[in-house]
Amino acid sequence: MPYQLPQYPDPIALQHTEEILRTKSPLIFSGECQRLKHQLGMASQRQGFVLVGGDCAETFDEFSANKVRDDFRLLLQMSLVLGYGCGLPITQIARTAGQFGKPRSEDTETLFNTTLPSYRGDIVNGASFHALSRIPDPQRMLSAYHQSVQTLNLIRAFIQGGFSNIDRLQDWELISTKTDATYLDTLQQVKRCLQFMHSMDIKASSRIDRFFTGHECLLLPYEEALTRTDSLTGRYLDCSAHFLWLGERTRYLDGAQVEFLRGVMNPIGIKISASTSIGELLEILDVLNPDLEPGKITLFSRMGKAKIATALPSIIRAVEASRHRNNVLWCCDPMHGNTFTKDGIKTRSMKDIREELFMFFDIHKDLGTFPGGIHLEMTSGNVTECIDHPLIPITDSFLRGYKSTCDPRLSGSQALEMAFIISQRLLSQ
Repeated sequence: MPYQLPQYPDPIALQHTEEILRTKSPLIFSGECQRLKHQLGMASQRQGFVLVGGDCAETFDEFSANKVRDDFRLLLQMSLVLGYGCGLPITQIARTAGQFGKPRSEDTETLFNTTLPSYRGDIVNGASFHALSRIPDPQRMLSAYHQSVQTLNLIRAFIQGGFSNIDRLQDWELISTKTDATYLDTLQQVKRCLQFMHSMDIKASSRIDRFFTGHECLLLPYEEALTRTDSLTGRYLDCSAHFLWLGERTRYLDGAQVEFLRGVMNPIGIKISASTSIGELLEILDVLNPDLEPGKITLFSRMGKAKIATALPSIIRAVEASRHRNNVLWCCDPMHGNTFTKDGIKTRSMKDIREELFMFFDIHKDLGTFPGGIHLEMTSGNVTECIDHPLIPITDSFLRGYKSTCDPRLSGSQALEMAFIISQRLLSQ
């Protein structure tokens, strides 16, 4: 059953675009995927921690070399803070170079008595609310591919050029406005560690080998066209990203996305919510990881603060009681379950996000399982899409700083604040 697939008006144009994509170079390689799988497996055994972060959906208009650089730096800075808190190597998975699609609950949307096809992300159609913009265009897949190439080239060049070296990562200007004594104390401790390592000429920097890309496995024509046969193993590899995940609207046993992911060697994420059927989840685990391959499966809880305490423990117990015991990585996505509309604007509150994260850590501590990572929608930009508290009113300045065409993202300072909060919690875990 094909879920969340757009209806292209010209099948021949779609076929032609897919044929072009099949001739393109892979964006990632099997050795990188195997390294990521190993690191995810280590994290599932309490020997690592995973940070997944980036835009809710990439856009063509927002792309620039400066944004790629700043988003990359934000992940590196957050990793330093998290690594200080947990004392473990941090694996970074960026929601970039492929996170262009947007799942929708409805095929159409209505504005001012006009009904048009829903916006499904720049890889499918345009965000502008007019008829021509909303027509699914397969050529957009080529634009997404070429932007992904540029993004990966920039990141690899930054790494090779020493951008992620320790002496470069002492620029903490993104959090200069944070004045809470707890965070300032943590910041000073992290800086002292960095200064010591720099004085001792320790250049291990940010663990460059722990940076990867990931996105939701949504638009199958794109994913299938970029799938290649690995010359060493003979297995299929989706070369669009190192890591792929199933979302709330594609996590179905009879779904085309599950069937596709069953055949590729990439590590896979699965979003789970309060409505997740435990029986179906266990079946999906059997389908996607029949050989119990370490690091193959990551489970992202996205319950919301109101439901996580009652929904997540039973899922953890069921998985731990199955043959997949100790073979999945548990991560928290505290963003999606805490989205709400205020004064007609979709937003999220830092208070709600923080509360769900704390409950996630509490649940795993009570059950003796390991909370191995977090998944945040964020940007290095100074946006105002998430509020500090659900009771804060929507203002004109908030609206001026609201840039997302999809879901609300944490700003750079909010994301770093969240890293400090989690670091403090990991210190006491």
